[in-house]
Amino acid sequence: MGAVKIWNAMDVAEEARDNPSLSSDIQSSSLTVDHSLSLPHMKPRIIELCKDLFKKWSELDDSRFSIETVSGGITNLLLKASVKEESGNDVSMTVRLYGPNTEYVINRERELQAIKYLSAAGFGAKLLGVFGNGMVQSFINARTLVESDMRKPKLAAEIARQLRKFHEVEIPGSKEPQLWNDISKFFEKASVLEFDDSEKQRMHKMISFKEIHDEIVELKELTGLLNAPVVFAHNDLLCGNLMVNDEEEKLYLIDFEYGSYNYRGFDIGNHFNEYAGYDCDYSLYPSKDEQYHFFRHYLQPDNPLEVPDKDLEALYVESNTYMLASHLYWALWGIIQEKMSPIDFDYLGYFFLRYNEYKRQKERSFLLARSYLSGSGTR
Repeated sequence: MGAVKIWNAMDVAEEARDNPSLSSDIQSSSLTVDHSLSLPHMKPRIIELCKDLFKKWSELDDSRFSIETVSGGITNLLLKASVKEESGNDVSMTVRLYGPNTEYVINRERELQAIKYLSAAGFGAKLLGVFGNGMVQSFINARTLVESDMRKPKLAAEIARQLRKFHEVEIPGSKEPQLWNDISKFFEKASVLEFDDSEKQRMHKMISFKEIHDEIVELKELTGLLNAPVVFAHNDLLCGNLMVNDEEEKLYLIDFEYGSYNYRGFDIGNHFNEYAGYDCDYSLYPSKDEQYHFFRHYLQPDNPLEVPDKDLEALYVESNTYMLASHLYWALWGIIQEKMSPIDFDYLGYFFLRYNEYKRQKERSFLLARSYLSGSGTR
């Protein structure tokens, strides 16, 4: 299956320009940039794109542009484009190229709708332009976090405070939580995939989709009893989507491509799972004390020490039950990525790591939730 462009960059930019409550200077271009090109071959294409998007640079000599790689995530390629203007000003931007076939797991229209409002609320980089297979945003002068940063008490407290603010942003449109819709779509796609590689096909055949389906039904029923608040959630708060400027002590939440209305506990439980990193070392999952530190700053950023115990307990149960849903979500995502992504990553292996951890944690988390719901609490 070839990549399908599921949104039109021109339409998105037009809509942004027509909405007076949002930035009116979002530029658009129909150009696309081949994700697989080497940087030297990609550079002229990026320069052409910058000139097409920002007309004031259309006459500038190519030598005034410099392009470098910032990072290659497992669904994106991030580039820094710098321009020396006639005035001598240096302007830097981030060019984000979507990975091929990522529209099978990411709703780009949903992402772009959200980005405009999150940007207006002060989150992430400012959206400057959209093009055929990516977007251009303002450059953030900060470093990306590593896994061990997330458990540092000072940074954990700031992540919690920022996430609370993020969850308070209103995004127009349906407020329906997307978790079970997304898991259902992933399940439908993952269960029928066929692989050309015989070893991958053999591994796929080993997966009991009947068992996974039963787990989804059971977990959906249990989480439904928790009445978790629905918020606009990031849904992918791993260290790579957090940046910090150490001098200014300023934290940034970035990359909202999985963002949607969702259950509060899913966003927090998913973040805690990310302490383990891509290597899935779940011995790094935060302890109850570390989680309570996070919850205090999330629930009452101004008076963290005054959060009632019952509120801490409720959020602990909620986050550690939805943590299981995070394992199912990314496990199924891994199967689809194994088929669709050209990036060299063992996605099928990732499925087994996530699904096995789900099974390892299930009994404890179900017991925790059921004892809480029956009124006996978490102690």
